[in-house]
Amino acid sequence: MDIRCRKLNCKFNDHFTCRAKNLAVTKTAICKTYAYGSEKKEVDTTKTIFERTPKFAPMRDSKTIEIKCNAKCLLNREGRCVANGITINDYRLKPCCLTFLEE
Repeated sequence: MDIRCRKLNCKFNDHFTCRAKNLAVTKTAICKTYAYGSEKKEVDTTKTIFERTPKFAPMRDSKTIEIKCNAKCLLNREGRCVANGITINDYRLKPCCLTFLEE
């Protein structure tokens, strides 16, 4: 499972890969696990992905993380995300799940 995140100031972010033990997504598709606290001064190189390849940490195996989801999403099965991977990005300054597909 590929769990990508562009919230570089989150303490769980490791070169665009989430390292949280578990993830929780709210009814409004916001990542509830997001925790501000990174002291890293990492630059968001994904904005220039076609100019130079960003440094990504290795992806995580889906068996190492549980994604709990409360959103009315096509990928939500009884409160658990069944997507092959998710991407978290900024939407109105909130960590929003971009993989969200409204029912």
